[in-house]
Amino acid sequence: MKKNILIVLASFLSIANYAQLKYPVTRKMQQTDDYFGNKIQDPYRWLENDNSDETKDWVQKQNRVTFEYLEKIPYREKIKERLTTLWNFPRQTAQFKKGKYFFLYANDGLQNQNILYYQESISGKKIELLNPNKFAEDGTASLNGMAISNDGRYIAYGVSKAGSDWVTISVMEIAGKKILEDKIEWVKFSDISWQGNGFYYSRYDAPEGGKALTESNRFHKVYFHKVGDVQSKDVLIYESKEHPDRNFSATVTEDERFLIISGSESTSGNSIYFRDLNGGSLQFTTVVDNFDNEYVLVDNIGDELYFITSNKAPLQRLIKFKASKPKEENWITVIPETKSLLEGVYFCGEYIITKYLKDVSSKLYVNSINGVYIKEIRLKDVCKVEDFHSSKKETFAFFSSVSFTRPSTVFFYDALANMARPIYQPSIDFKSNEYETKQVFFTSKDSTKVPMFITYKKGIVLNGNNPCFLFGYGGFNASYTPEFRIDRAVFLEAGGIYAVANIRGGSEYGEEWHKAGTKCQKQNVFNDFIAAGEYLISEKYTSNSKLAIHGRSNGGLLIGAVMTQRPDLAKVCIPTVGVLDMLRYQNFTIGRAWAVDYGLSENKTEFECLIKYSPLHNIKKVNYPATLVLTGDHDDRVVPAHSFKFAATLQEKQSGTDPILIRVDVNAGHGSGKPTGKQIAEFADMWSFVFFNLGMKY
Repeated sequence: MKKNILIVLASFLSIANYAQLKYPVTRKMQQTDDYFGNKIQDPYRWLENDNSDETKDWVQKQNRVTFEYLEKIPYREKIKERLTTLWNFPRQTAQFKKGKYFFLYANDGLQNQNILYYQESISGKKIELLNPNKFAEDGTASLNGMAISNDGRYIAYGVSKAGSDWVTISVMEIAGKKILEDKIEWVKFSDISWQGNGFYYSRYDAPEGGKALTESNRFHKVYFHKVGDVQSKDVLIYESKEHPDRNFSATVTEDERFLIISGSESTSGNSIYFRDLNGGSLQFTTVVDNFDNEYVLVDNIGDELYFITSNKAPLQRLIKFKASKPKEENWITVIPETKSLLEGVYFCGEYIITKYLKDVSSKLYVNSINGVYIKEIRLKDVCKVEDFHSSKKETFAFFSSVSFTRPSTVFFYDALANMARPIYQPSIDFKSNEYETKQVFFTSKDSTKVPMFITYKKGIVLNGNNPCFLFGYGGFNASYTPEFRIDRAVFLEAGGIYAVANIRGGSEYGEEWHKAGTKCQKQNVFNDFIAAGEYLISEKYTSNSKLAIHGRSNGGLLIGAVMTQRPDLAKVCIPTVGVLDMLRYQNFTIGRAWAVDYGLSENKTEFECLIKYSPLHNIKKVNYPATLVLTGDHDDRVVPAHSFKFAATLQEKQSGTDPILIRVDVNAGHGSGKPTGKQIAEFADMWSFVFFNLGMKY
């Protein structure tokens, strides 16, 4: 008994010590910017230079304070051990066919990176082709894009290091697993698309020394690389000298007849140009030269090209046109817009398979080649179809589906029999059948109905005292559909409630839902998320003192805005790799491409909207919730300066006793390709912070 009392006393003393955190002193400089007569102070501008010794020293000191705090949480190692156990299960992706082989990715459990395998038959032995775990000893180099030639002879694959978006492409001859001397550098935001014995890709010119992770990316160009050539011989296929901020991607149709160039200026809307590779002409034909709508190539049948588009269809439709008559007046609607979002279209033998998002859950339908509805492919639960691989040459397909309580299951689909059967179901150390997911619709500030998924253990008592973790994104026309995240299991097992709010700014209900959360309507996104939190509280799922909120990237902006507008809403805030300085985001790497969603501070009207919610510029001297800012030192998507300046300002102005910490992951980027070991370590720290500050036991 005496020993137990001493342990409890020690715990209370540790908690008291947290209230006396001493943050590193962050130097302030004189920096004032004038925006249309508005004088805006930016005293931590120097933290934008992530290569300076002063910034590196600041990062080390901040990490020291953060890890000293985390190390005192008594169950941190137990959470890490449980996450490691949960993570350790075999899994694989859906197969796809190229040439005579079937290809898939698989992981035996704790491997840092998934391995690419091939099979000689659908049920044949998996033969290792490409093992990214061998790229770097610490697992921080990852596979970033790959494409296999249609004859199955070659694979071109990209490698990125430390989570950077920069990619180097290499080539392997599959039969002998021989890596060729081809090496293509300074590739970024690129597809790889084969034609004959070469492929198309997109890249930038080499950046200035020392600025690769921060310099603005401009003048994107499409090249063709012939296998065996040095990069200097690559042929420039497409560029726009008049529009330095446009990005271009190249795609070749399955029969290698047409080359499609998609151009973009931001995160939504694209232009389309094509070239008939059999025609001999080097000129591109323009289909659309504005950015008012979305156009996604499906494929061609003969001289007819098929596209999914939002043109005159906010929820999207399928169109086709002859290559000789690409003007809009000649477009034919194959599958018209419905009341649900058309997400994907796939040719499968003589059929067209359509994938819809209906109330944020996937639906699959079979149509004739003329677009006439035939039947539905039945899916067993509220789920997300993650990928779908098929071909005009085959009457079968592979796809996988996932739910909030079930990991990804791979299915084989026989189009002739209209039968989908599971061919790979992972086994995990998590009792999925003990949990359930409920979809609710809550009302936002302007009376808009917004959906939300809530996952919890069956039989939970709604007494307002349950720990709850609310996640959101709300931007860039991206939807957050059912997904299984193994790290969440540790929270659910401890009695937590996990909620995902499908707020505006995403694509859950098409382009109108997206536009309602952009530019000067961005406040709708924050209002929706605040309303989600208030719903969870009013319906007794949780309370303010038991609520944690989380978002990544654009979702990090969401959390930053919500916590500065409503610091009373939640007890814990986790803004991860967030866009937090809305006046200067466009000055770094690919930031200017986000202007369609955010607007630009150099435009007076848009500045007046941005300054109202920019998280960095709305921090006041108030009591902020316990906050753990997460970022990576090699993040060249959302540069870590956003998180650095935000954390420094929060620490300066925090009036309460809750901690304001920043965890900077070394040799890590925006998140893509992060090795398993680093993911487990980060989630162990995040969940330990959440558990401790919500008063949870473990």
